Amino acid sequence: MQKSPQQRFLFILGLVMFAFYLVLGLTLIVWKDMPVTIERTYRILLGVLLIVYAAIRFTRIINQKDN
Repeated sequence: MQKSPQQRFLFILGLVMFAFYLVLGLTLIVWKDMPVTIERTYRILLGVLLIVYAAIRFTRIINQKDN
């Protein structure tokens, strides 16, 4: 069954936001000399939290796609 243009747009937007949160989380973990000074432990914790949130968004997108 064909998706409406609105459904297709929301699906693509969801994928873009998933990629954004994933890249932001990885960047926080990997980047050593960040312009913003955050303690390393909190940076890693925030990065992991963003990656987990990205995974949750991805599973919601995939489950929504099946409907």
